[in-house]
Amino acid sequence: MPGIEKLPIEETLEDSPQTRSLLGVFEEDTAAISNYCTQLYQAMQRIYDAQNELSAATHLTSRLLKEYDKQRFPLGGDDEVMSSTLQQFAKVIDELSSCHAVLSTQLADAMMFPITQFKERDLKEILTLKEVFQIASDDHDTAINRYSRLSKRRDNDKLRAEAVEDVYTSRKKQHQTMMHYFCSLNTLQYKKKTALLEPLLGYMQAQISFFKLGSENLTQQWEEFLGTIGTSVQNVRREMEEEVGQMQQSIQEMERSCDPLYAPCDPDPAHSPVCRNLTRKQGYLYIRNKTGLVSSSWERQYFFTQGGNLMQQGRGEVAGGLVTDLDNCSVMAVDCDDRRFCFQVTSFDGKKVVTLQSESRKDCEEWISTINNISKRIYLSENAEELAARVNQSALEAVTPSPSFQQRHESMRPSSKGRVGRASSISSVGSEPSPALSVLSLDALVAPDTPIQFDIISPVSEENSGQSKTAAQSGRRSNPFGESGDSTSEDSEDSILHQLFIVRFLGSMEVRAAESADVISETMRQILAARAIHNIFRMTESHLLVTCDCLKLIDPQTQVTRLRFPLSSVVQCSSHQDNKRLFGFVLQSASERGDSRAVCYIFESNNDGEKICDSIGLAKQIAFHSEMDRKAVEKRKEQDKAKEKQQEELSKQRQIEKDLEEQSRLIAASSRPANPPGSDGQFLVLSNSQSEDSDAGEEGKKRGESEA
Repeated sequence: MPGIEKLPIEETLEDSPQTRSLLGVFEEDTAAISNYCTQLYQAMQRIYDAQNELSAATHLTSRLLKEYDKQRFPLGGDDEVMSSTLQQFAKVIDELSSCHAVLSTQLADAMMFPITQFKERDLKEILTLKEVFQIASDDHDTAINRYSRLSKRRDNDKLRAEAVEDVYTSRKKQHQTMMHYFCSLNTLQYKKKTALLEPLLGYMQAQISFFKLGSENLTQQWEEFLGTIGTSVQNVRREMEEEVGQMQQSIQEMERSCDPLYAPCDPDPAHSPVCRNLTRKQGYLYIRNKTGLVSSSWERQYFFTQGGNLMQQGRGEVAGGLVTDLDNCSVMAVDCDDRRFCFQVTSFDGKKVVTLQSESRKDCEEWISTINNISKRIYLSENAEELAARVNQSALEAVTPSPSFQQRHESMRPSSKGRVGRASSISSVGSEPSPALSVLSLDALVAPDTPIQFDIISPVSEENSGQSKTAAQSGRRSNPFGESGDSTSEDSEDSILHQLFIVRFLGSMEVRAAESADVISETMRQILAARAIHNIFRMTESHLLVTCDCLKLIDPQTQVTRLRFPLSSVVQCSSHQDNKRLFGFVLQSASERGDSRAVCYIFESNNDGEKICDSIGLAKQIAFHSEMDRKAVEKRKEQDKAKEKQQEELSKQRQIEKDLEEQSRLIAASSRPANPPGSDGQFLVLSNSQSEDSDAGEEGKKRGESEA
């Protein structure tokens, strides 16, 4: 190739200064090429890294667009148009991501690989040959100097031969190294052109391939799609501008019309009369909180009625909290020393008193009328406004502030009749509904003649109830659950299973199909619906003790057993399918009429309800195996008794046979001839005992011989 300088290899042996000078020029050129190649490598590395980052970012964008359907935006509905559009964009960007990934691979193969090879292999090889050549040149100079210092007077053949050998070896090594070094430098003049052109050629070919692939993917169809999306974006922007204009106009109109509403009190009461037929109300009120025996503070909260309850909610809170129960409560306007427009709400039992302040007299009267209507349970009827109009007179009497503390104190005391009616309505809503509740149809929730029990009431006999009345009259404390305070536990404490859970009783009702798999879930649905309809929020907290014998509901305060369910009567137990804290079990027992009666009890637990159901199932298994073991032990005892009885009968039979043998021997002995007379002329007569002894002796001898 013309224009390329070369080092004369044939002059390497002479090693003239001109050759060394020309070698210095080539070495300087090599250093410049190495420096430039390093900078070009860094620039191309940045292109390659940026392309990899672009490919990863494009892929991430495509993945996020695909996951738009899985997002749950608080204000985002099911926008199918937006979802489908983003899916189309995700498809296009995904194809672009694939193109970028292909471009990254081509850049790595066609651009980065050649320049890396030139930098790591060729340039490093030249640097290595340069070091080897420098070492060989130094060794040659040392050998020449040694050879030149040989003495002319002392002719030592051995030293002369060693010097000649060193000069020969070093000169040969220098010549060979210099030739290879010159060859590499000459080759570098060619490689530097290819090393710079090949990466650029690969880069341009990769870019051309990328743009061709992109033009094939982004066809006319995508151009039409992008045009459609652009038009849609413009329409949305135009609609947004129109909506902003309408909102600005509405703001101006509301600013003009709502100017009189900015004042806390209406200067013209006839302009906005008081509405006394409300059964729901909400708004900001001040509530008085006691900070000491005499001092108190006022706090502004947002109050609203929910069914038969008064709720409050602070700013920033997600849900409201219960303030007081408004059923059978009393409400009246009061005079406070430091506040105006105040009214007081007293619970049905007189234990809780809430003092509230409104902004104006109209607002105060509306709150009093609304609470009074809710207290009469008008909100449960179908025609709430008509019934509210009938009790407006009592509301008008309640808005008159009581002048003295004594009158306020007397007004806060509810009548005994109202208290008894309230207690009966809470204990069993389904058994005796109040007149206001009679307007609701419970047939859709529970079966006919099947009341729902919302509180734990133990079935106490009439004798126990009579004893409790006698104890109450005598001044002694009675147990409301039908158990004596000093009663000991009937179950043994050495049970294999002994687990305690914290539960809250939701309700129970009698069911018909005890063995059905859906009876517990259906009972849960009806009880929860009934609690929501009747606004029953109280739940009795108890400790559920699971043993191998029974299930116990224990009062956490007094440790008294409220209810005891025999484990053998528990037919099934399961938890709610969605809310695992809810669980229930079906208890089947015999009624007084002789037929079976199934009752389903529903509870709420702090822990997982499935754990409680598993514990009950484990207790039933343990009880079943214990019963099987007990029956096996009883059967074994019966077999042992039968064996003992059989042994006794065999021993009696042997004794009878032995007695018969003895009697037969006695009969044989009595039938023998008379004894001969003795030498003295007298007869020898043996007594019965002696004859029996002799017979026994003979029999013993025979038995001994047989044993031997």
